[in-house]
Amino acid sequence: MSMQLRSVVKDNGELELSLASVPVPVPADNEVLVRVEATPINPSDIGLLFGAADMSTATHADTPGGPVITARVPEKAMKGMMARVNMPMPVGNEGAGTVVGAGRSEAAQRLLGKTVAVLGGAMYAHYRCVPVEQCLELPAGASPAEGASSFVNPLTALGMVETMRREGHKALVHTAAASNLGQMLNRICLAEGIGLVNVVRSEEQVRLLKEIGATHVCNSASENFMQELTDAIAATGATIGFDAIGGGRLAGQILSAMEAAIGRSAKEYSRYGSTTLKQVYIYGGLDMRPTEIIRDFGMTWSMGGWLLFPFLQKVGPERVAQLKQRVANELKTTFASHYTNVISLQEALRPDVIAAYLKRSTGEKFLINPWKDAPPVN
Repeated sequence: MSMQLRSVVKDNGELELSLASVPVPVPADNEVLVRVEATPINPSDIGLLFGAADMSTATHADTPGGPVITARVPEKAMKGMMARVNMPMPVGNEGAGTVVGAGRSEAAQRLLGKTVAVLGGAMYAHYRCVPVEQCLELPAGASPAEGASSFVNPLTALGMVETMRREGHKALVHTAAASNLGQMLNRICLAEGIGLVNVVRSEEQVRLLKEIGATHVCNSASENFMQELTDAIAATGATIGFDAIGGGRLAGQILSAMEAAIGRSAKEYSRYGSTTLKQVYIYGGLDMRPTEIIRDFGMTWSMGGWLLFPFLQKVGPERVAQLKQRVANELKTTFASHYTNVISLQEALRPDVIAAYLKRSTGEKFLINPWKDAPPVN
């Protein structure tokens, strides 16, 4: 049997997190069985784990089957949870481990005994069975921990640059830029000569990015933030932004700064603003407040959502394979991830540990090792 972390929102308005005992899956012809040895806690995982639950109401209980966390989902938030009510959902978008079983296909057999990264969901478990095409064979000598974050952050960073180019922009703005993802994006842009405006929220984060070579770093907590942001956008020519914050005024401020930067070279006034398209994509929700915009940036602008999986579907399997290969080639350089805490499946359901990774503090990233402190699995 194998242990698997699950999240369920019940029809009584209660969230429950627990560890379920499930059979070890048997791979089909073109599948492999992966012994999961490292899997990160990403913001997208937190969204599935906790849904709309109010974690200030969380309670913890030790049961014969392991720890159980319960919390209340506010009544007004239950409408948004209806599609998952009473459906125990396994959690964990990505991870890495050793292929310990394989189906009969040549591609599956070739991976037997190899260390692979996996993008397959349900990764917070001892074992995961996935199709071969959802695996990335790691370079010789790469550990599961080094490969655990090979998909979400690297492909998101590459996807932002790809989107920028496909939509005709030449430089970009990125918020929450001191994150692991932000540091990857900074390295990509430095290597490819792309103008990048990094937006952070503290002087400590400014120093962090400057130390790894970032040219333009703006602190949203600074009294001169809008002036500094406009100057940086004017210097780079950025007309597209990717916002991980979501709530509050930041996305709108980026559009305002883009318009102000463009206006510096305008030869005549138009009450409709510049004719240059200014685009901001919201791809995260670190701030859950409503998104506010003050429309002082003319009429040629757009704001929308951006997600990794629709992007991958849009560019197609051939391009995705090329992007994955680049990640493998640069796993220990451009796409290196760093973790501040390694926890077990049981520890992931401890209230004090939940409180720590729910903070989503920049520079703090949690990695689950399902086999850490694990009892023998038959």
